[in-house]
Amino acid sequence: MRFDVNVIIEKLPEILAGLGVTLALWIAATLGAIVLGFLTATGRRYGGMAINAVLAVIVEILRGTPFLIQIFLLYYGGPFIGLSLDPIPCGLLGLTIYGAAYYSEIFRAGFGAVPLGHIEAAECLGMSRAQIVRRILLPEMAMLVLPPAVNMSVILMKETAILSIITVPEMTLTISAIGSQQYAFLESIFLLALIYWALVEITGRLGGVAEARLSRLRFQTS
Repeated sequence: MRFDVNVIIEKLPEILAGLGVTLALWIAATLGAIVLGFLTATGRRYGGMAINAVLAVIVEILRGTPFLIQIFLLYYGGPFIGLSLDPIPCGLLGLTIYGAAYYSEIFRAGFGAVPLGHIEAAECLGMSRAQIVRRILLPEMAMLVLPPAVNMSVILMKETAILSIITVPEMTLTISAIGSQQYAFLESIFLLALIYWALVEITGRLGGVAEARLSRLRFQTS
C-alpha cells in the first residue's frame, strides 16, 4: 500500500465542491443555532413558568439524544408528519436545531452570570426588558459565552460529517466516495482528517482573536 497524491489532485474540483457544501452548511447552521439558541434562552428567562418548562423539556431531549438519531428521525420520519425535505435543507434544519439546544444553555449560563445588581440598577433607571437585554445582559455576558460558543461551533463543524448518511454531498461523503471508487482509502481518510483538523485550528484561532479584541474593548469602555 502506498500513498498516491495524484488521486487527490485529480479529484480536487470534487473535493473543493464538497468542502464548499460543508462550509456553507456549517456557517448557516451555526448562525441559525446562535439566533434560535438566544431566543430560547431569552424565552426561558422571561417567558414565564409554562414556556420555561416546555422549552426546558425540548432542550433536554435534543441534548440527550445523539445527532445521528435526530437526523434519521427528521429525514426518514418527517414524511409521516407531512415534513418531507431534501437532504441539504434537512441537514441544515437538523444541525441548526441540534446546535440551538446547546447554545441556549450557553446563553442561559451567561445570563445567570451577570450580577443581579446591574439588572436591578437598570430597572431602577426605567429601562424596558428589551433594553436590559440589549444594553446590560448582552455586553456583560459576551466575554463569558465566547469560549464555549466557539467550542460549540467546532462541534457543529465536525457533526456535518454525519449528514453524509442522508446523502448530503458534503466533504465526508464526497471524499469517501472518491476513496471507494479509486481504492484510495488511506488517502481519503488522511485528507478528511487533515481538512477537519485545519478547520478546527482556524476556528480556534479566530475565536482567540475575537476574545482578545472583545477583552480590550471591554477594558477601554469600562
